[in-house]
Amino acid sequence: MSRSKAQKPKKARAKAAPPPRLELKAEELEEILERAESSVLSAQDREKLKAAIETLVWLTGELEKKSTSLARLRQLFGLATSEKIREILGPESEEKAKDPASPNASSDPPQEKPKGHGKNGPEAYRGAVKRRIAHPSLNAGDSCPECKDGKVYPLRPPRMLVRVTGQAPLQATVFELESFRCNLCGKVFRAPPPGDIGEKKYDETAASMIAVLKYGSGLPFYRLQRLEGQLGIPLPRATQWEIVNAAATPCELAYAELIRQAAQGQVVHNDDTTMKVLELVKENKRLAAEGKEGRTGMFTTGIVSICEDRRIALFFTGREHAGENLTQVLKQRAAQLAAPIQMCDGLSRNIPPELETVLANCLTHGRRKFVEIVDSFPEECRIMLELLGKVYKNDDDARAKNMTPDERLQFHQEHSTETMEELERWMNEQIDEKKVEPSSSLGQAMAYMLKRWDKLTLFLREAGAPLDNNLCERALKKAILHRKNALFYKTTRGARVGDIFMSLIYTAELNGANPFDYLTELQRYEEEVRRRPQNWMPWTYQATLAAALTETASRPA
Repeated sequence: MSRSKAQKPKKARAKAAPPPRLELKAEELEEILERAESSVLSAQDREKLKAAIETLVWLTGELEKKSTSLARLRQLFGLATSEKIREILGPESEEKAKDPASPNASSDPPQEKPKGHGKNGPEAYRGAVKRRIAHPSLNAGDSCPECKDGKVYPLRPPRMLVRVTGQAPLQATVFELESFRCNLCGKVFRAPPPGDIGEKKYDETAASMIAVLKYGSGLPFYRLQRLEGQLGIPLPRATQWEIVNAAATPCELAYAELIRQAAQGQVVHNDDTTMKVLELVKENKRLAAEGKEGRTGMFTTGIVSICEDRRIALFFTGREHAGENLTQVLKQRAAQLAAPIQMCDGLSRNIPPELETVLANCLTHGRRKFVEIVDSFPEECRIMLELLGKVYKNDDDARAKNMTPDERLQFHQEHSTETMEELERWMNEQIDEKKVEPSSSLGQAMAYMLKRWDKLTLFLREAGAPLDNNLCERALKKAILHRKNALFYKTTRGARVGDIFMSLIYTAELNGANPFDYLTELQRYEEEVRRRPQNWMPWTYQATLAAALTETASRPA
């Protein structure tokens, strides 16, 4: 695909710094206005009134420059809606799509209501304990109690009842061991503890539950301490940390194997999000006091690797950017393998500085720039969003038909090439014919797309290339959830433990495994994991356990 050379946008004006934040209630402003009517204004009143006017002037100027749209303001103030077309362009966009006379109407039959709505059936409770209840008086082949002539036979499937009960996330059992003392020699005789309870106060399941709650669901240690305390089971924060820190040792063996296998993937996604580590914050202050320079930022990198039909999620927290962390992963890639496809946004720090990848950029990031300015340029943004909507519809169809990467590539080449060429041609016309000001927010959004056009359209040339980086952004929500609830990691060791558990938990989820069971088995079979970590991946550990049980059962007593 080719395009004419886009004009370079003019250098944007320097953005005015927003006025300093001043807490000012509406009642205070009303009182100031009342005093202004009587010409009695104190110096403090004048200062507050000046600050309010400066804020209004700044906000108006930003809107006039179109550098801040109403959509962007909603996002800044936490009022943004989703980025779906019906939310951005209004319900009339859906009606237009349904109208047979509309040029954008779909010829496909109406889709069925998506699954996942309504009540959960018994089959949805995969982690439930199953109990078979036999009929109290009948067996297969017995005479019918009603007609006396027929014989009863079992129904398949049987009737299923679901009962959900509540319990503490971590439960405790107190064993009272009966004891006797000899009144002559003083010897004490205690009942032996049950043989299946082990010697440790906190077993493997306790560590797994704390890890899943903390690193999988974002429940901080202090909240779990409060919850368990309310239920009569003391579980201090310091104790929780000691438990998961000890459990991280066997889990780190599987984490290292995940990294090795992720390096062999055909497609890798990567991105960053900020993450505070207090130990590094203190280091920053020390270096600043000594007059030394260095990188001060802290990040959590998310990497999702697609290896055949498996997805592996990795997390790394520290000072390194996403590209640097990806470099360390890909150093374990087999030499005979071709360079992988890398999906990321347009930031240069996401690109590995030392290794070569087939780079693809995220269409969602380009699309989002138009979503943010839809209030200022509704018609232009409508064209962009509807054209990209066709491409995403094609990708959904390919996914629904379970196409192979080669079949998906051919499908997009047949159905999406013309749409993307139309979009590229339209943007170039807007810029070349000066229908849009290059320094405006619309011109900058188009320039962002055109500058990265080859990388944004890699899915039309390379089998397996994704459209966007949404897979990695969903993975990073694990880290963002932790940041939202726990705010920070205290030490680099704490960050390391968080990365290990977060990687194992989310990878298990992506591959349909139970994270709680998986973490528990990694701890129970630490020595086997150490010897053959490849047999203890989320997609292989159940088969490994079944083989071990079969081998044990076949041994002579």
